[in-house]
Amino acid sequence: MGTLYYGDAGTPIEIDDRALAHLKIAITTKLRRNESFTLSWRHVDGSTRGRSSLWLHPAIPLRFVFESPEAGELDREWIEDLMRGANSGGGIVLDLERTDAGQRPGPKPVEAA
Repeated sequence: MGTLYYGDAGTPIEIDDRALAHLKIAITTKLRRNESFTLSWRHVDGSTRGRSSLWLHPAIPLRFVFESPEAGELDREWIEDLMRGANSGGGIVLDLERTDAGQRPGPKPVEAA
């Protein structure tokens, strides 16, 4: 299980290593272009109910920590799905339950707030 640290948020975000590796590519590509966007996810069992969203901006510190010392293989189609989400008005919507089950979590339609 990897961890995403964003800004000075007190709560790190735990994400499956494989999903985090794919997110890292999509996020760093957007931020390198100086483009901001949102990353959203639903809370999984054991955490507070609901969902969270981050506004990702190039000026805010970001750190990816992977449990595994080895980099896994990347799926180009998954990265493209994440990039399409990042380029949309709804941003990337990550399904953490699907990532824990080893399934590919592409962007999903954003629900009304």
